[in-house]
Amino acid sequence: MSQPGYKDVGPARGVLRPAFSEGEFQHHRQSPSPALENLVAHYWYVAWDLRDLPAQEQATLPHPNVHLVVENGQARIWGVHSGRFMRTLQGKNRVFGIKFKPGGFYPFYQQALARLANTSIDITDCFGQDGAEFCAQILAAQDVQAMCSAAEAFLLRHLPATDERVIHISAWLTQIEQDRSIVAVEDVMAIAGMDKRSLQRLFQKYVGIGPKWVIQRYRLHEAVAQVQAGKTLSWTALALELGYFDQAHFVRDFRQLVGMTPGEYEKSLG
Repeated sequence: MSQPGYKDVGPARGVLRPAFSEGEFQHHRQSPSPALENLVAHYWYVAWDLRDLPAQEQATLPHPNVHLVVENGQARIWGVHSGRFMRTLQGKNRVFGIKFKPGGFYPFYQQALARLANTSIDITDCFGQDGAEFCAQILAAQDVQAMCSAAEAFLLRHLPATDERVIHISAWLTQIEQDRSIVAVEDVMAIAGMDKRSLQRLFQKYVGIGPKWVIQRYRLHEAVAQVQAGKTLSWTALALELGYFDQAHFVRDFRQLVGMTPGEYEKSLG
C-alpha cells in the first residue's frame, strides 16, 4: 500500500481481534500526500470473504478521530464514538474510509465536532453533491489504490485554509498518546498553556470529545497493545505504568471499554 514519499502509518491500534480463525480478511492503510498530512491520518480499506462461513464479530476501540466511511452504497461521516464499536461481518464485502487527524475534520465541517459525537451524517450534509459523486467513485473503484487516489482528489478540491489550531491540537494529541507520564487534564493544560475551561471548549469544538476521555482511551489502547504482545507480567505494574492509582480502577475501566477484564481478554486471545 505504500508509495514513494508516503509516510509509514505505523501498526493499527484498537482492533480487539486482529485476525480471524477462518475466512479471508484484508486491512490496508495508506498515508495521505504531504498536502493533506496535517488533516488526514490515513486512508483505510477493509475487505472480508466469509461466504459459507459463520459470521464474525469484530470489535474496535474508539479513537479521538472523525472518519468518512463508504460502504453498502453510501458515504457517511462518523464523529468520535465513545464506546467500543461492534460490527458483525458476514458474506463478502468491502469498506473504504478516511481517518482524519484529531481536529483535522473541523476545517471542512466548520461546526463543533461535539455535534457528531456517537452519530453520523450523510456526506452530502458537509460536501454537497460532490460528496455523492465521490461516493459513486469509491463504489466503482476496482482496487484500493484507485480509492485512495479518488479520496486525495476529493479532499484537495475541498482543501480548507490552514488553521494553526489544528496543527497544535494534533501535536498535543500525539504527545498524549506517546508520553505515558501525561495522566491528567492538568498535564495537557501545561502543554497547551491554557486554563481548563478554555481547553475543554477547544477540544469539544475541534476534537469532539474532552481531554480526560482522550487521555484514558490512549492509556487503554496501550494496555490492549501490551496484552496482545504478551508483555503483561503484572496487572498492578501495568496499571501504575499507565497512570492509575491502583489495579482496581484500571480493571474497571478496562472492563467497561473492552467488555472483559484484562485477564479474561488475555485468555481470549489464546
